[in-house]
Amino acid sequence: MNILVINCGSSSLKFQLIDSESEQVSAKGLCERIGIEGSQLVYSPAGGEKTTTVTPMPDHTAAIKLVLQALTDEKTGVVKSLDEIGAVGHRIVHGGEKFAASTLITDEVIQAIEECNELAPLHNPANLIGIAACRELMPETPMVGVFDTAFHQTMPEEAYMYGLPYEYYKKYKVRRYGFHGTSHSYVSHRAAEVLNRNYEDLKIIVCHLGNGASVSAVKNGKCVDTSMGLTPLEGLIMGTRSGDIDPAIIEFLAHKENKSIDDIMKVLNKESGVLGLSDGLSSDFRDLEESYRKGEEAGIRTLKTFSYRVAKYIGAYTAAMNGVDAICFTAGLGENGSFVRSMICEYLGYLGIAIDAEANGKRGEDIVISTADSGTKVLVIPTNEELAIARETVALVK
Repeated sequence: MNILVINCGSSSLKFQLIDSESEQVSAKGLCERIGIEGSQLVYSPAGGEKTTTVTPMPDHTAAIKLVLQALTDEKTGVVKSLDEIGAVGHRIVHGGEKFAASTLITDEVIQAIEECNELAPLHNPANLIGIAACRELMPETPMVGVFDTAFHQTMPEEAYMYGLPYEYYKKYKVRRYGFHGTSHSYVSHRAAEVLNRNYEDLKIIVCHLGNGASVSAVKNGKCVDTSMGLTPLEGLIMGTRSGDIDPAIIEFLAHKENKSIDDIMKVLNKESGVLGLSDGLSSDFRDLEESYRKGEEAGIRTLKTFSYRVAKYIGAYTAAMNGVDAICFTAGLGENGSFVRSMICEYLGYLGIAIDAEANGKRGEDIVISTADSGTKVLVIPTNEELAIARETVALVK
């Protein structure tokens, strides 16, 4: 069965067509600048040349039409007709407490997703637009929603509750939800396969490190804690997001800078993280590593602080699970940042960890980067959220 995986942003749309039997990608691509001048479709069929088509895309429906035309094109397409697409899997960022697992999309499901919009105002509305566009163009094709928050719904109450008046939880469901769940699920399962161990017997910490970053604790096959909270702002220092701060800082800065709460939240989301910490140098860890190697204060300060924060979460989650068998690095920085991985692992000697420098220097493969005698296994697992979404979609449709 061919599964079309759709990941809609506010002005972008990523897609992959995956053969569920072989789990090979038949085609993939990206629609950029939807609703903005200069919109374009980047399309890559398996075994063919990547093409870039600059064409107007006034909305996501127009973008979906272009994607479907590319997939069925006589020369560059990979299927003869839309009938060969068995189902569509949609990435949805926030499912609140309503969705603890992926689900077939119905009118009732769409309404429930809409009720979560205020928890993810930048993401959920765009996800819903993608769903509506696909339903309009492929009305007979089953649609499945795969939620970033679902994997974390196994957290116990003591892990997801905040120290706030309980009425705010009862009235507004203010609690920890966590994100990147599809990635955390895929990577933790894959780690068990690489180690040739039973998933339900392992204690795994997954470090999803990229422009958005989060850590999760997976004990005996279930997520028991994760670093992101009600929103993706909590937790690790990220590209432009602050991560954990003293909440009183918001009021303090609002008074000092004569700014509104909305202004300060913009600072915390768009101007903070490693970008802010490096005094505006960069949100790209490659630039920060270069600065560090040159001996510049901005790069040194930023990478040390970031690495310390990741190591501190690993320590906390080791305690939460009363031990850890494997620590996994994934996502852009986690997969490619050998220098930062080494900095983080320098804090983990108490776990008996020793890193194999040669293995740590490799890229693009599932690999154990700790030495054979290391007390805790450390792995790099390239994430594959699209494949995870396709698997969830097939399981539901079948």
